Amino acid sequence: MAGILIIEDEAAIRRVLVKILSEENQGYEVFEAEDGLAGMEILKKEDFDLVLCDIKMPKMDGVEVLEAVKKIKPEIPMVMISGHGDLETAVNTMKLGAFDYISKPPDLNRLLNTVRIALDRKELVVENTRLKKKVSKNYEMVGESPAIVQIKDMIEKVAPTEARVLITGPNGTGKELVAHWLHQKSERSNGPMIEVNCAAIPSELIESELFGHVKGAFTSANKDRAGKFEAANGGTIFLDEVGDMSLSAQAKVLRALQENKVQRVGSDKDIKVDVRVITATNKNLKKEIEEGNFREDLYHRLAVILIKVPSLNDRREDIPLLVDYFSEKISSEHGTAKKKFSSKAIKLLQEYDWTGNIRELRNVVERLIILGGKEISEEDVKLFASK
Repeated sequence: MAGILIIEDEAAIRRVLVKILSEENQGYEVFEAEDGLAGMEILKKEDFDLVLCDIKMPKMDGVEVLEAVKKIKPEIPMVMISGHGDLETAVNTMKLGAFDYISKPPDLNRLLNTVRIALDRKELVVENTRLKKKVSKNYEMVGESPAIVQIKDMIEKVAPTEARVLITGPNGTGKELVAHWLHQKSERSNGPMIEVNCAAIPSELIESELFGHVKGAFTSANKDRAGKFEAANGGTIFLDEVGDMSLSAQAKVLRALQENKVQRVGSDKDIKVDVRVITATNKNLKKEIEEGNFREDLYHRLAVILIKVPSLNDRREDIPLLVDYFSEKISSEHGTAKKKFSSKAIKLLQEYDWTGNIRELRNVVERLIILGGKEISEEDVKLFASK
């Protein structure tokens, strides 16, 4: 059942709307409120799939209701009902987040089409939110150490902006998690998140990978191909291990950042792109600049915000949480019951030298779950987690 709330102070209009919607679809459950205040009281207690709200009402007008609903339940589409003199206000409510507006007296076809489209949109929003939560769990940042809390706070502040972010830290610390969180919590979260591992692509192919190429640009270029910057248009591109990028590619990335344009290899045609760039590296880029391996002007473009991800050895207090998280995740993947780790086993894991960081810890936990006893003991750790 789709729950629809009608907020309208004119009883006659309210009755017409209820009648039309109830007769149109037995799947519509229609509720009424006689003014904005009454409507808000209902909305605070109940969830709806759609709200039809008059603009001119006593006590609390429709614009105030719209602004209040957007704060507490932004996923609910609001369709405004405008009188003859409210048309300009109705149009302005669209800028405030209203889904659409209908005029009094309501045109039957216009009303029903608007309601159907608004309800379809609500389903998409809910599904999108569900999928985001599902994706978010795959990139969850586990930990309560001061360093991780600081990173989480910084992500909350930086993600909604367009600022470029450079993420540093050793291999296996979870730099890609920070990048995904930045994207998911940004205004670009509905757009694509394109990842490029610059260290994994041969230097002679990196430019083609990033910017695309035209047919005949080189021997194996048998057709036009878009690059990663074009694929990320409207979203985020994550350049992992950016310190391994060739100087030639660095020059093109710098131009893309300065002009929001790219050129495919073998072409002189500019292609406009709207992309937020997030980068990561395990290298000391300032040292790379001194040695002539990295452009200083590009570094300053990329490092507007710096986020340093600590090694696991620098956040040992998070190891019990990480072990519990990996134990549950891995047991679920293997279709087995979650295994408990004894306090002595946890203490021993906290004392290890984790040169491989989070990635190494996950592998060790998986090994212990597969090979260890019903409860992972200190002896299991000594036997199966040794290096």
